[in-house]
Amino acid sequence: MKPVISLILSTVLFLSCVLGVNQTAKAKPRGSADAKQIVDHMTLDEKLGQMLMPDFRNWQKEGESSPKAFTEMNEEVAGLIKKYQFGGVILFAENVKTTEQTVRLTDAYQKAGPKIPLLLSIDQEGGIVTRLGEGTHFPGNMALGATRSRINAYQTGSMIGKELSVLGLNADFSPVLDINNNPDNPVIGVRSFGSDRELTARLGLYSMKGLQRQHIASALKHFPGHGDTDVDSHYGLPLVSHSQERLREVELYPFQKAIDAGADMVMTAHVQFPAFDDTTYKSKLDGSDIMVPATLSKKVMTGLLREEMGFGGVIVTDALNMKAIADHFGQEEAVVMAIKAGVDIALMPASVTSLKNEHKFASIIDSLKEALEKGDIPLQQINKSVERIISLKIKRGIYPAQNDSSIDKKVKKALKTVGSKHHTKTEQKIAEKAVTVLKNDQHTLPFKPKKGSRILIAAPYEEQSASIEKTIHDLMQRKKINSVSLNKINFAEKVFNAEYEKQVKEADYIITGSYVVKNDPVVNDGVIDDTVTDSNKWATAFPRAVMNAALQHKKQFVLMSLRNPYDAANFEEARALIAVYGFKGYANGRYLQPNIPAGVKAIFGQSKPMGTLPVDIPSVTKPGDILYPYGYGVNIKTGKPL
Repeated sequence: MKPVISLILSTVLFLSCVLGVNQTAKAKPRGSADAKQIVDHMTLDEKLGQMLMPDFRNWQKEGESSPKAFTEMNEEVAGLIKKYQFGGVILFAENVKTTEQTVRLTDAYQKAGPKIPLLLSIDQEGGIVTRLGEGTHFPGNMALGATRSRINAYQTGSMIGKELSVLGLNADFSPVLDINNNPDNPVIGVRSFGSDRELTARLGLYSMKGLQRQHIASALKHFPGHGDTDVDSHYGLPLVSHSQERLREVELYPFQKAIDAGADMVMTAHVQFPAFDDTTYKSKLDGSDIMVPATLSKKVMTGLLREEMGFGGVIVTDALNMKAIADHFGQEEAVVMAIKAGVDIALMPASVTSLKNEHKFASIIDSLKEALEKGDIPLQQINKSVERIISLKIKRGIYPAQNDSSIDKKVKKALKTVGSKHHTKTEQKIAEKAVTVLKNDQHTLPFKPKKGSRILIAAPYEEQSASIEKTIHDLMQRKKINSVSLNKINFAEKVFNAEYEKQVKEADYIITGSYVVKNDPVVNDGVIDDTVTDSNKWATAFPRAVMNAALQHKKQFVLMSLRNPYDAANFEEARALIAVYGFKGYANGRYLQPNIPAGVKAIFGQSKPMGTLPVDIPSVTKPGDILYPYGYGVNIKTGKPL
C-alpha cells in the first residue's frame, strides 16, 4: 500500500502546486493601496533607507584588533540600523552558525529595526550555495534537474522556506534561473537546473512556489541570465553577445514564466548584454570604455524587465561590492546608477565593518539625495520603488509584524524544524534519485566486496574523502556490505607518484572523485596528455593517473564526478562513471551535502540511481562532439540507456 499512498500524496501535492501557480498568476497584488498610504507619510530618509540592504557579515567593535563574524547583536550595529532606517539586511554563513543563535540574532535585528520590519535575506539556494550552519542543504538545482521532478523542486523550496521562516528570515535569493548552456561557466554550473529552458523554467517555478508557500519572499536570479558566461562576475565583468531574439528565446524564457506566475523579486546580473544596451562608460579602474552591465542599465531594468516583460515586483541588485561593479564604477556612483536604471534595492551598497567606516553609508545617501536634487532620479520613482518594497512586505506577512511568540518559543520551534529527520530523509531520497550513471561497462557496478577487501578512496580534499569513508563505514555498520579496510588519498595540488601507484596496486576496489570547476585538460592531437605534471592541472591529471593505474593493474575502478558533470569527459576510458552534482563532504561531525553519500550508495548497490543528464557533456578530445547528450543516463543493472 505504501507506494500507492505515496503516489496519491504526490499527485495531491502536484495539483496543489498547479492550482497555486494559476491563482497567483491571476491574483492582483495585495496591499498596494496600503503601501501607497504608508509611503505618503514617510520622510525621504526613511524611503532611501528602505532601498538599501547592507550586510554585517563581520564586525570590529571599538577596542578590537580586527573584524569578527557577527553572530550577536550589539549596540553599534543596532544604532546603525536605527540611524539609517534600512529596509533590510542580508545574512551570510558568518552570521548563522547555530539554530538558536540565528533565531536570537534575527529577533534582535527586527527589534533594532525601524517601524517597518526588515527584509532579512539570505542565499539559501540548496546544494553548493547554502549558508545555514545547521540547516538542511539539499542536493542542489542540477541534481533536481537530473531527477526531472517538479515535486522534488517544490519540496526542496518548501522545506528550505520552512527552515528560513522558523529562523526569523523572510527572504531568499533563490531560485537560480540561469540556464547553464556554457560548460566553461566558472560560477553557475550545478547552481543551475540545466541547459534546457523548459526544464529550468518548470523546476525554477515550483522551487519558487515552495518558498512562497512558507511566506518567504523569493528572488529569481541572475537576470537577464548568467548561464552563458565564462567569467565569474565576483572577479570580472562578463559579456553575453547573443542577439535579442536568442536571448528572448532562451535566457529570458524561465524568467518570463516565473514572472507570469507571481514572482516576488528579481535579482540582477553584473553582466554586459550589448544586444539590449551597448552604452559605454569610462572605467574607474583603467580608463577604458566598457559597456554598462545589466544591473546599471535602464534599458534592461526598466525597458526590458519592467515594460516589456511586465514585472511589477521588487528588483534587487546582485552584491554591489563584487569586482564586476566595484572596480569599474565606484561605490556611490554604482548605487546611483542602479537606482536610476530602475532598481528598487541596492544590495551591499558599501562595505562597513566598524564605526570607523560608517561614513560610507552616509556618502551613499548623500549621493542619492544629490541625484534627486539634480533631477537625475525623479522622486516619483523613489516613491514607486518603496511602494513595491512595502507591498512585498505586506504580501508575505512581514508587515505589520506578526511577532506574538516569546523568543524561547521561537527557539524551541526552530530546533524542532531546522535539519529535522524528515527534511534530511527527503534530501537523501532526492540526492539518490539524482545520481546519474554514465557508464557501467562489464557490469563493474555495483561493487560487491568480500570480507576484508581493500578499498582505496582518492578525492581532492579531506572533507570529500571523509564523506566517502564515513558512508562506507555507515553501510558496514548497517551490515549492507561486508567489512572492508579503507585507505585514503587526498590529491589536491599533488603529482601522482610511485607511492600512490603502489596503493592502487594493493587495492581491490578504487573510488575516485573528480572535482573540476572549469574543465581545462591538456589535449594533444585529440588525446588527453597524461604526462602533464603542471601543478595547475592536478585536478584532471591526478584522477586520470589513478584511473590509468587501476586499468593497468586490472582493478575495479569507478570515477565519481563531484561538481560540474562536464569533467566526466576526461575519463572516457573508465568502465564505471557516475555524476552526483555536489562536492561538499563531511566535516565537524556532519554531512555537508547528501550528494557524495548518494553516489557511494549507488556504487555499492544500496540505491536505485535514476538520474539523467540535465546538460550536454561535450568531448574534450573531439571538439564539437557531444560525448554524453542531454537526457542521457544508463541503468546501473543493465548498462543500457534509461
